[in-house]
Amino acid sequence: MPVLPIRPASECRYDAVCLGEVMLRLDPGEGRIRTARSFTAWEGGGEYNVARGLRRAFGLRTAVVTALADNEVGRLVEDFILAGGVDTSFITWKAYDGVGRTVRNGLNFTERGFGVRGAVGVSDRGHTAASQLGPDEVDFDHLFGDLGVRWLHTGGIYAALSETAAATTTAAVRAAREHGVVVSYDLNYRPSLWRSVGGQARAREVNRAIAPYVDVMLGNEEDFTAALGFPVDGVGTDLTDLDTGAFGAMIDRVRAAYPNLAVIATTLRTVRTASVNDWGALAWSPATGLVHATHRPALEILDRVGGGDSFASGLVAALLDGQDLPTAVQWGAAHGALAMTTPGDTSMATKAEVLKLAGGGGARVDR
Repeated sequence: MPVLPIRPASECRYDAVCLGEVMLRLDPGEGRIRTARSFTAWEGGGEYNVARGLRRAFGLRTAVVTALADNEVGRLVEDFILAGGVDTSFITWKAYDGVGRTVRNGLNFTERGFGVRGAVGVSDRGHTAASQLGPDEVDFDHLFGDLGVRWLHTGGIYAALSETAAATTTAAVRAAREHGVVVSYDLNYRPSLWRSVGGQARAREVNRAIAPYVDVMLGNEEDFTAALGFPVDGVGTDLTDLDTGAFGAMIDRVRAAYPNLAVIATTLRTVRTASVNDWGALAWSPATGLVHATHRPALEILDRVGGGDSFASGLVAALLDGQDLPTAVQWGAAHGALAMTTPGDTSMATKAEVLKLAGGGGARVDR
């Protein structure tokens, strides 16, 4: 029996659509932002990364709902999205004023970190086009109903950008529910995004309004506490300290508050150094209870950014494929692990590599 009632692919133009901001990521490579003289450009965004992973790693039909300022930077971001194979038909182009006083494109300067020097992210995303995308600017009934979508993914990063973004997120998940589209939502609590607009209290208000329309809720234990207000008693900072009984009790509280949730999933990360993390994942459904992915201690990492998004896309890909939850959490954890071995926000892994690692394969040379 499938974990979720998912619309048949034959009835839908898209397997998955994401709603979120796509930024230009500027990466100083092995150096520091503060001393860099050149940057590698990538595209990235918490919600978009999932759609791109579903397209490039798993071959699914995906689109992004977002907005960009219509200037050379926006067109560069579009070019990256096109290269990733994600449909750009639902990008809303905002007129650029020549300076960026009223609308602009988001930038994300990101250091990967190494050893004892942690990763650093510096976002420059105030007054962006995506944050100004209103719910009346997207015909969700046409997208979800007439064209057909099997899965919508969005999250707390986009909802935090502005009151407008929160309203658009709410409109999207409501419309998805009305049209039988499965909704996944990554809580992805970022204190910096909420700090000047009401902090944790406002984050909980927004996320609690969205949660009743969600089928698959994603987030680590800190996300569930900060964004929804559900503490996880007995969970330490070390992955080996995880008390699954305590985590299960938290899931019971979340499920009691939101009985609509069919799946709850979390990544488990212990940061030994910036380049060595312990990595794992858990997922829950009413039928399976709590299931574990393979625990990978001392996982060597090149670039940790996007690991959680790649976990999400692996999990979603498996569920869209009709796999059971134990298999889905293995796909997600394996895809997240592989994505962190390459630079940039987005995955460079293949489905074959994901299935190999999820099935217990190692790093012996393929030739």
